[in-house]
Amino acid sequence: MNTRVTVIEENETTRNSIVSLLNADPEIEVVGEFSNAVDCERKMWMSRPHVVLMDIESADNSGIATVSLLTGTFPQIQILIRTASEDDALIFASIKAGSSGYILKNRPDNSMIKAIKELRQGGSPMSPIIASRVLNLFRQDLSYRGATDYSLTKREKEILKEIVKGQSHKMIGAELHISYETVRTHVKHIYEKLEVVSLTQVVAIAIRKNLV
Repeated sequence: MNTRVTVIEENETTRNSIVSLLNADPEIEVVGEFSNAVDCERKMWMSRPHVVLMDIESADNSGIATVSLLTGTFPQIQILIRTASEDDALIFASIKAGSSGYILKNRPDNSMIKAIKELRQGGSPMSPIIASRVLNLFRQDLSYRGATDYSLTKREKEILKEIVKGQSHKMIGAELHISYETVRTHVKHIYEKLEVVSLTQVVAIAIRKNLV
């Protein structure tokens, strides 16, 4: 099944360029293109995208609010952030709001497609620089630290460690010599035990609670 993508981008020229790029890939189908989240909320109930690709910067500075709105309304959808900014506060805020991946605009076009596919495979795409910053930011945020293991099994902890590294389900299976479906089952149990609904929340709790 093709990955269904909705694009949110204020600049019409940029939006059209992104849509053309994504539609050229046989495994991706653009099911919506909008200038802001307010326009797309109602229509997203009908189009049901797997991934929302959005620019975090906006003229009215509502990018973070948009992420929160979408994750609150459509928790099953993964949000991939595009930005020209490497500002730590913006990165941290967007991830805490529920985004699943974070890519910089100055990367090659094919990195956008690669990131979307990585999301669908269970990964959390970020450039090495961004990933390093995110880890440091979460380690500095002590507000959720505590001593608990959430009753995770040894195998679940091994998989959780790989998830924090940004590995996809397929890569985790290869690393631990288990099937893709087995990885999916363990990940489902991890989500249930941590009481989360997104990959970003899994990573955040794993780091804040010293689970890895």
